[in-house]
Amino acid sequence: MPETRRPDRTSSFSSKEFSESDPLFHNEFYGTALASGTISEIHGQEMPSESVRALVIQILFPFLLAGFGTVLAGMLLDVVQHWDVFRNVTEIFILVPPLLGLKGNLEMTLASRLSTAVNVGRFNSSSEKWNLITGNLALKQVQATVLGFLAALVASALGWILEEELIVNHVALLCCCSIVTAFTASLLQGIVMVGVIVGSKKVGVNPDNIATPTAASLGDIITLGLLAVISQGFFYCMEPYPYITYLVCVVFLCLTPMWVILSFRHSDSQKLLFSSWEPVITAMMISSLGGLILDRTITDPKLEGVVLYSPVINGVGGNLVSIQASRVATYLHFHCPLGELPDDAKGFYSPCHNFCTTGNRFPSVSAQVLLTLAIPGHLVFIYTIYLIQGSPDPPTAVFIFFYLAAAFTQVFLLLGIVDVMVHCLWKWGRDPDSFSIPYLTALADLLGTGFLTLCFLLMSLVT
Repeated sequence: MPETRRPDRTSSFSSKEFSESDPLFHNEFYGTALASGTISEIHGQEMPSESVRALVIQILFPFLLAGFGTVLAGMLLDVVQHWDVFRNVTEIFILVPPLLGLKGNLEMTLASRLSTAVNVGRFNSSSEKWNLITGNLALKQVQATVLGFLAALVASALGWILEEELIVNHVALLCCCSIVTAFTASLLQGIVMVGVIVGSKKVGVNPDNIATPTAASLGDIITLGLLAVISQGFFYCMEPYPYITYLVCVVFLCLTPMWVILSFRHSDSQKLLFSSWEPVITAMMISSLGGLILDRTITDPKLEGVVLYSPVINGVGGNLVSIQASRVATYLHFHCPLGELPDDAKGFYSPCHNFCTTGNRFPSVSAQVLLTLAIPGHLVFIYTIYLIQGSPDPPTAVFIFFYLAAAFTQVFLLLGIVDVMVHCLWKWGRDPDSFSIPYLTALADLLGTGFLTLCFLLMSLVT
């Protein structure tokens, strides 16, 4: 009998114009190729199964790589806190979490969107692939410039409220350092991120598992290194050339219309140019509260270890929750149209559902695996810091207990929040790939810094 051919719905799907905040599976589109080549035919059908072993193997290496990146960032922050610019302009400490949080606001969001695009077949067309990449990179530079400027203003305002003194030259320095750091780090990491996602598609690895941790591994150390070097350089240049910081700010802000025009040329990034500001600005404000806590710990001898370990606990929590957010978003894209929930998420829904469900439910398995990785991962990172620093005394049992309790509580709360947040955003018609990760990584910064400070306070009472 002659072979019955299936209608080519993929081609008709690719020919339409969609924005990145629209669902990647529309109601009329019921089949698409995954990066592995398998097909999900209709909404409600189970996704291709992924064994726990394959999940752990794919997550473990990028997770450790990202963790070692946060370890290096923490050790770098512990060194540069004694530099002249950090001693004289202490508001820079308030800038650290928001700028490090750009990897969640921008890089991880980009990674999540492009990973989902790969999984649903939008990278199969070369023209559509490069439209997505170019538009998203241009959009990211707009966001980085604006967020860097706003983060500096918020840090200056918080410093003014606390110190009751506002030095205009310090405000200019903060704005200049923040804008240049955010712009440069965003451009470098965006290019690397695109390479990772395109490469993962070619080798048949699920980018959901490796893209966000890879972005995180590069984000902290690159951003913090740039911030330290740029701020120290401009601090020394301010005395002979007092107006250089103002000039640099104006130049970078004047480049913004060019990036806006470039992102406007691509329909995929055009809508996000208007709709994506709420989560990233809100996330920046939340991260600034974490920076305020960090700034207050600098002068307290009981809390001196917070500077060293805060990038680690914040980064690991953000990495794990970003993986889960990306995977849950992919799950929803496969199973239901935007605005509707799958059957297992309707009615009363508990955040603990993920940790108690047995079987092979896609988001539940990954949540359990990620929570399991938190404790051994942090143990590895604690002893890595100890070995690199060459300290004569190993970490005490009291410190390890309180630190692991803080880290586990942070990850448990984040994994419970992510499931509720992603499903709520989906139900409200907002693509979680673009909206959830900024909120989640900002919460990771705030919870991580808060729990770590509490950890050291409790340690001071016990010892």
